[in-house]
Amino acid sequence: MVPPVPNYSDAGAPAGTAHDAGSPPRAVSDPLTESEGLDLVGVFSLIDESAYVWDLTTDRITWERNAVAMLGVADALTISTGAAFQTLVSPEHASRRPELLAAAAKADPNGRGFAYRIQYAIRPKGARSEGFLRLEDQGRIWFSPEGKLLDARGVVRIINERYLEEQRLLFRSDSDELTGQLNRIRLMEATSAVIDKAAIDQQPCAFLIAAVNNMAVINETFGFDVGDEVIAAVGRTIKDKLRSGDIIGRFSSNKFGIIIQDCGPGALRIAAERFMKAVRDCHIKTSASQISATISVGGLVIPNQAQSVQQALNFALHALERAKSKRFDCFMAYEPTPGAETMRRRNISIADQVVEAIDEDRMRLVLQPMVNAKTGKADIYECLLRMEKPDGRLISAGEFIPVAEQLGLSRLIDRRTLELSVGLLKRHPDLNLSLNVSGLTCTDHEWLLTLQRVTGSRRDVLSRMIIEITETVAIQDLDQSINFVDTLKDLGCRVAIDDFGAGYTSFKNLKLLNVDMVKIDGTFVKNIADDTSDQIFIKTMIELARTFGLDTVAEWVGDERSVRHLVDAGITYLQGFYYGLPIDAADYASAPVRPQPAPHIL
Repeated sequence: MVPPVPNYSDAGAPAGTAHDAGSPPRAVSDPLTESEGLDLVGVFSLIDESAYVWDLTTDRITWERNAVAMLGVADALTISTGAAFQTLVSPEHASRRPELLAAAAKADPNGRGFAYRIQYAIRPKGARSEGFLRLEDQGRIWFSPEGKLLDARGVVRIINERYLEEQRLLFRSDSDELTGQLNRIRLMEATSAVIDKAAIDQQPCAFLIAAVNNMAVINETFGFDVGDEVIAAVGRTIKDKLRSGDIIGRFSSNKFGIIIQDCGPGALRIAAERFMKAVRDCHIKTSASQISATISVGGLVIPNQAQSVQQALNFALHALERAKSKRFDCFMAYEPTPGAETMRRRNISIADQVVEAIDEDRMRLVLQPMVNAKTGKADIYECLLRMEKPDGRLISAGEFIPVAEQLGLSRLIDRRTLELSVGLLKRHPDLNLSLNVSGLTCTDHEWLLTLQRVTGSRRDVLSRMIIEITETVAIQDLDQSINFVDTLKDLGCRVAIDDFGAGYTSFKNLKLLNVDMVKIDGTFVKNIADDTSDQIFIKTMIELARTFGLDTVAEWVGDERSVRHLVDAGITYLQGFYYGLPIDAADYASAPVRPQPAPHIL
C-alpha cells in the first residue's frame, strides 16, 4: 500500500497527491486543471520551483500550476507525459531519468519508497533549440503492494546562480569541511530531534561515537594531510553502511557521531560491528600510500539510556573510552555505573566551592618544613594549599585538587597559590618557599607573566622560590618542560622534580631539564627502614643525583629509623610529619623544628 504524503518527505516529495494513498492513480484529462490539490497554499508559486506527480503505470505527469511558465515550454501537453518530457532533455543527459527508473525497479520495496535526486538540462523549445535550463529533480518513487513501480512524486527546481550560491551556503553551514558529513552543531541538533521523537513514538534509536584508531601514528608517519585523508575516507565508509534515515556527523578531529533509527540494544552491537568490519576491510588509498584503518565504537540506546544530548554524548564517550582500553577495533555498549551520578554531582559541587573560595579569598597556605639533613634546620618550606569553608573549617588539598585538575581549574588554583606565596616571601626575607604547579601551568604563558608581575621581577624574591613539577608531567612533553624550566631559571627561580621514581624519567632527561632538585616519591621512603629494596633504590638515586649536582629530598619521612637510613644514604633534605605538622602560613616564625610522632602519612 502506498502511504499518504501529507507534506514533504525527507526526499522532497510534495504534499497533496493527485490520488489517494491506497487507490490506483486516477485518469487525468487536463494535467494542470486537475492539479489543484497540489497547491500547497501557494508554496510553489515561485517561478523557479514546481511540484509534480508522475503516474508510472500510465506515464501521465500532473504538474503544479506554474510548471509551464517556469520551464518555459510551449504548452501543458509538452510536459504531460514522461515520454513527452524526455524529448526535452538534452542528449548528453538523456540517460539519467531512464537509469533512475531502472535503479528503482531493482530496489527492495519498502514503506519509505525509493528516494532520488538527479540533475539534468532540458531544451524547452525543442531538441534543436539553443536555450536550455539546468534542473534539479528530487523526490521519491513509490511501489504497489506487488512491488511494481507506482508513481514518482517530486520537485523540479531551476539551478541558477542564486540557487547554487544558496546550496553552497547551506552546505557550508551544515557540513564539516573535511569530511562533508554533518558538522558538530548540526549533529547535536539532529540528536536532540531524534531523542524528542523517540520519546514521543516510544521507538528506541541508537547513538554511537566511532573514533579512528592510531591517528597519532598515522600523522607522525605520513603527515597530517594524509591523516585527514584517512579520516575523510573512514567517514565515507561508515556512511555507505547506513540505512535510509540514519545520520552521521563529525563530532571532533577523529570521531564521528552516528544516529541509528529504530535500533534496540541487540541491533546496536550488530550496527557497530558492521561499521567496524567495513572500515577494517577498506584499503584506503591516500596521496602517500595505501593505508588500513580501524575504529573503536561506543554507543547507547536512546531515550532508554539518555534523555538529553549532553547525556548521550557523555555516555557514548564513556563507552568509547572503555572500548579503546580493551583493544583496537572494539565496541562497548554504555553500562550505567552505580553512584556515577552522585559522583558527578559531588564533583560539580567541589568545583563550585573552589571557584567561590578563590573569588572570596578563602584559599589558605600551610607550610611544611624541608629539613637540612646536616644541620637539622628548616631551610625550605613547601607551600600546601587549604580551602577554607564559609564556616571556617579547612579542607585539605587532596579533597579538591584532583577534581579541580580534571575540570580544568588548576590554572586558577596555581595562580592564587603563586600570589599567596609571593606575598609571604615579601613579608619574610629569610623564607625560602617551594610550590607545586600542575601540568596545565607548565604550558601556561599567563602564569609566567603573573610570576613576573607579582614579584616585580625582583631577584631577591625569585631566588627564594623553588617551583616543583611532577615527574609524569615533565616527561609528557619534554620539549615544553625544558622551555618552562629554562624560563624559570632565567628569572632566577630554582626548579625541582616532584614524586621522582613514580614515573619513567631517566637521569639523562633530568640533565636536559636542568633542574636543581629531585624529590624522591614517598612510596619509596615510608618503608625504607624495613624494606631492603627501597634502601638500595634510594641510595642509587641519591648517588646518581649527586653525580649530576642535584640536591635530593625524601618525602613522607615518618620516624627516626627512616631518618637514619636516609642520612646515611646521603640525602640532602628530609620532609614529613616526623618534623612537625604543617603550620599556618600566618603563624610562620624562624623557630627550630621539633620532631613529632607521625600521626599519618601525607
